[in-house]
Amino acid sequence: MRLVARALSVLKLCRGVMKKACMLGFLLLALGRLSLAQDKVFDWVRASDEVSQLDPADYHAGRVYRPSADGGNMHVDIQARRPVTVAMAFASDWDEWQQHPESQTSLEFRCMREHVTSTTYECHLPPSRPMVLLIRDERTPDRAVLAGIEVVMGRGTRQFISPNDVKVTYYSWSCVKNCIQPEFQWFSLLREKYELTTVPKIYSLLTPERDGQQVNVRIKAPVPMTIALLPSELADQVYDNPGALSSALSKTSCKQRGVQALNFDCTVNLADGRQSLVVVPDAARVPHKKAEIELQTVKCSANCELLNK
Repeated sequence: MRLVARALSVLKLCRGVMKKACMLGFLLLALGRLSLAQDKVFDWVRASDEVSQLDPADYHAGRVYRPSADGGNMHVDIQARRPVTVAMAFASDWDEWQQHPESQTSLEFRCMREHVTSTTYECHLPPSRPMVLLIRDERTPDRAVLAGIEVVMGRGTRQFISPNDVKVTYYSWSCVKNCIQPEFQWFSLLREKYELTTVPKIYSLLTPERDGQQVNVRIKAPVPMTIALLPSELADQVYDNPGALSSALSKTSCKQRGVQALNFDCTVNLADGRQSLVVVPDAARVPHKKAEIELQTVKCSANCELLNK
């Protein structure tokens, strides 16, 4: 659910932004998350136990698994006092077979294992079709003997046959290490329409919180513009002396020249210090029109204390 919420947040912030650039920003967010903390470690974790007693040739139906569109895996431990056959079958076929046993419809088994008394049983399940775990007692009842006992003792004969005790231990695929990770989301630092002037427009809004922090810039203007993310001390020099712009631009990779409508991404590091966004028209004369500018960044929103570990 958290991943869905983050995705919706990114898409909302990307409204009105070029599609390819938006997807690139989303990809950078995902890659940045992977590099900020140790990867989560997953393993099979014991979930629950199930015990049953089987008479000769009886079936026990265990848990129903509902794999995703990509399929899935299951993992159980099985202990039986006498040999059993273990397999997976489609849940719909099993239900039909139970309701109409007289039809003699054969079940399609997957991952069949015979003569099991103690094993770890695993199976890769096909996509999108619920499957049920089936365990069958391999003994064949001596029906002639049973019929004779029924004549003498009446119904309830099956209680004289020693049951097969079967235990199933279910497992779930769960995080076992590094499970709590820093959470990140896009934050809007700036969204403005402003009247164009020949004087550079300076926005001092960003102090990096970590190395590789993602930044997204969007501009839409009536004339070609130069836009750059600079250390704040350089941006101040440009404001005091617009002629220093070329020298300042040589000291940053986060820049675009001669653009009117563009969305682009950059990264900043802690050592970069406070950053300022500098926007200036490329033309000496500008119309009395407005330019649109947006600045967003990915910031930690939860478990941020783990960033320094």
